[in-house]
Amino acid sequence: MFKKLIPFAVVATMAFAGSTSALAAKQTFVTIGTGGITGVYYPTGGAIAKVINEQQKTYRIKASVESTGGSKFNINAIAVGDLDFGIAQADTQYLAFNGKGPWEGKPVKKLRAVFALAPEAVTFVAAEDANIKTLADVKGKIINLGDPGSGNRINALDIFKFAGIVPGKDFRDEKIKPADAPRMLQDGRIDGFFYTLGHPNGNIKEATAGRRKCRVVAIEGMDKLLADAPYYSMTTIDMSQYPDAVNAKENVKTIGMLATLVTSADTPEDVVYAITKEVMTNLDTFKKLHPALASITKESMLEGLTAPIHPGAMKYYREAGLLK
Repeated sequence: MFKKLIPFAVVATMAFAGSTSALAAKQTFVTIGTGGITGVYYPTGGAIAKVINEQQKTYRIKASVESTGGSKFNINAIAVGDLDFGIAQADTQYLAFNGKGPWEGKPVKKLRAVFALAPEAVTFVAAEDANIKTLADVKGKIINLGDPGSGNRINALDIFKFAGIVPGKDFRDEKIKPADAPRMLQDGRIDGFFYTLGHPNGNIKEATAGRRKCRVVAIEGMDKLLADAPYYSMTTIDMSQYPDAVNAKENVKTIGMLATLVTSADTPEDVVYAITKEVMTNLDTFKKLHPALASITKESMLEGLTAPIHPGAMKYYREAGLLK
């Protein structure tokens, strides 16, 4: 969806045309799909937009950010041309391009990777009075796995599949949006919830700071899942970011993946090149725009790219010596 800014005046004479040549340069508008405004995707998209918008005189690119339903929504919107770029989990990127999961038999073959962003962790928050200390303790409880088709739900279902626990049978499986889960947990309507996200996160702070005491539950013993799904890896949640959690003094191990910036093969090469170059060459400034971005490096930004890399991004990576 590349809208071009048409020069606002039609020049009547050659002399006047010469004086307005600078105004005739075309401007490209791009929209970046993110996630809920309380999550990490929205400010991360804003950080990308800020970096490229500061170079409008150079590239004539104006980026805006849209709050969306997250990974699946962004990929589908890119596929039909409603978004130009979107942030998506590495696993949803993989499933969409390869026609698996929600895209079974309908691969998004024009999906292209640009670069990876912050690491995300599958985060399991449980009420302390529900006595949930491990995955096995969910039996007989009420747990929210996320709305149907969402990346959160896909991750939670993967975990329970390899843990030998059946949602809907071993525990009551709620299907609400994860952003609503902290309130429902505090209201006593659920015992726990899954949310895949970067840390620190406002929703997890909301859940752990409420009157009903909560903990973040470790997710371990996932060796077979890690072997079967290359986009997953073990990660650690720094619990010092959630001082009101019951287990605030114990860092929590879980599985995770990288958030990534994706686009379409139809996106012009010069636009993708400009965004990639500006983020990479201003990485120190970019990392300061949100705490979740603090640990990324140029090398880590080339990990987790489970769809083909867009030629515009590839052009920069080769110029910078990051890829041959």
